[in-house]
Amino acid sequence: MTDLELATHAALEAGKLLRKHFGSEAVVDESCQHDIKLALDKESQELITKILLGAREGDALYGEEGIAGNQESSRQWIVDPIDGTVNYYYSIPHFCVSIALRVHGEIVVGVIHDPMMGETWTVEKGAPAHLNGKVIATSKRTVLAESILYVGCGKDDAALRAGMDRFQRASLQARKIRMMGSAALGMAYIACGRFDGYIEARVSLWDIAAGQLLLETAGGNVELTPVNGYDDAYSIVASNGKIPIHEIL
Repeated sequence: MTDLELATHAALEAGKLLRKHFGSEAVVDESCQHDIKLALDKESQELITKILLGAREGDALYGEEGIAGNQESSRQWIVDPIDGTVNYYYSIPHFCVSIALRVHGEIVVGVIHDPMMGETWTVEKGAPAHLNGKVIATSKRTVLAESILYVGCGKDDAALRAGMDRFQRASLQARKIRMMGSAALGMAYIACGRFDGYIEARVSLWDIAAGQLLLETAGGNVELTPVNGYDDAYSIVASNGKIPIHEIL
């Protein structure tokens, strides 16, 4: 089984788990004003870890719910077991599993799986990006006024202010703005031409690792700027590679 096949298998199995429990009362492990952690986040990551490290014993795994494996390895799986946990908790069917493989610091495999829509985006370095086995590309739109943009807002004061300022500017210039609660799906939607751009003041590595390779392979651009004071957190500006998204920054 190739690395891409293994990642896809792990994402699909985790997706089955999430779909099985979707709509039932979820156990909350942690809760704050703007976020929720579910017991199912950990269960999903544990399942993914068992599949990935069971097949690649010497690898490392770095996920939203913790680390596992050999952390000295040059091969590191980057996992978000539920990207869109709050959506999941409120029975909103917009969430996904995101798995990437980083080798010697470079993302080489990415999988984003939406179990509710039955959609799986896959990509391997040097090969085309796919959605359910079909080659995909970003939209051909070049005019900001015709675009649909995904805008995220952070949870601290600085990130929230930056996000809301960008939201206002984007609202005046783009055709429509969407805030949907899953960064990975937002990037996947740009990769297959549904959205045209994505901006957020702070996002974690596991949210966008698979999406970055997917989107860049499909013809888009992704710019990441490290956020001071946070480990593996970035501000992100992503687009279909054609619209002048910097006009709203």
